[in-house]
Amino acid sequence: MPVERYDRYHEGDRAEDYRTPGQRDRDRVLYTSALRRLGAVTQVVSPTEGVLFHNRLTHTLEVAQIARRMAERLGEEQEQTTQNVGGIDPDVVEAAALVHDLGHPPFGHAVEDELDSLVRAADVMDGFEGNAQSFRIATKLATRNVNFPGLNLTRATLNATLKYPWGRATSGYAQRKWGAYGTERDEFEFARESHPAGNTGRSVEAELMDWADDIAYAVHDVEDFYRVGLIPLDRLRSDLQEVQRFVRKAVQHLSEEVPRYQALDPSDLVDAMVEAFKEAVWSGPTLEPYRATRRQRAGLRTYTSGRINNYVNAIEIIPDREPGHQVQKTSEAEDQVNILKQLTRIYVIENPALETQQHGQRQIVEVLFGIYLKAVREGDETGVIPPGYREEVEDADGDEERVRIVADMISSMTEEQLQKTHRRLTGLSPGSVMDIIQ
Repeated sequence: MPVERYDRYHEGDRAEDYRTPGQRDRDRVLYTSALRRLGAVTQVVSPTEGVLFHNRLTHTLEVAQIARRMAERLGEEQEQTTQNVGGIDPDVVEAAALVHDLGHPPFGHAVEDELDSLVRAADVMDGFEGNAQSFRIATKLATRNVNFPGLNLTRATLNATLKYPWGRATSGYAQRKWGAYGTERDEFEFARESHPAGNTGRSVEAELMDWADDIAYAVHDVEDFYRVGLIPLDRLRSDLQEVQRFVRKAVQHLSEEVPRYQALDPSDLVDAMVEAFKEAVWSGPTLEPYRATRRQRAGLRTYTSGRINNYVNAIEIIPDREPGHQVQKTSEAEDQVNILKQLTRIYVIENPALETQQHGQRQIVEVLFGIYLKAVREGDETGVIPPGYREEVEDADGDEERVRIVADMISSMTEEQLQKTHRRLTGLSPGSVMDIIQ
């Protein structure tokens, strides 16, 4: 039988209605509690800081909007080409963007790394990874029908969520990212059925979602941290020496992580990135220390809107390329997005204040993981397992599934939930007998 884009893994789903399959997928993700949780989860710094930063939900919604607009534009401007690469459905691309961060744990990448180490130390060797957890939520953990697990999304949408269409066990431990755990091997194979065996090329819809993620991260995080004074865009507009210091540090990261930069001479790469930075930042409004005046707010919005518009329009589909490389970005746009992302990394993520905060967050996760792991392995005599997970623990088939459930419990919490649960279970703050434990 031919592989159909809009097949669903579980048959007997609700009868079709007036919506297209892609629209139904998008609506299913939009209403899941896993998406709502992201409103209380860090994008770069905690949403409880008292400043209006992006959180994971606002980031996700902006990624979805950017991804949809790119899909719509390409469908209009390259209609025949998009058909030649298997089709580009704006609803599928938007749904995939809404899924892409569902598995992001509390407090960001520091906790993601900590969970990965803890899961592997518990002898589950495909560890923890936010993208793989997102796929697990969409296919297993989210609930919408008592007859089957997950959201039962179409093959097209599941494939579009796979920014990294391989598992850790098959890719080797050198891979920093992977898209599915062994526990979702069957669902992964269903999503990838239209690709030849062993092919690791992303679908065009996944490529669009990934570029939208890069754009949103690059532009909106820089906006956030310029407003609070952590990224000195005003100084970087007037001090070329500061620009060069920043770019040299950025190039160290980029030359290690971005394959197309690795063949360039380091000094040539610095020069290219200085020019990319000047084009991305110096072409905007005149910047000064942010005071939230009406003029500054309007100028900043005009600047960010212009950057996004440029990057949305900087792509085209090249159908005769191998899968995973059919969305061509201009080198200028790619360089600018990469250098903007480094602003947040160098001025915010590598800030000692954030690094020490993350140390404490990792400690919380380590303690909770140990408490839960002991309970699922030895029997939950103390009743620490949340009621919503007790049935799953009882039904677990073997130790690997029990460990995976522990990671599910911790990664599915909001940041406030995680801190309150840690305080309650360690006796730091017993809470109230009237508290709701889910």
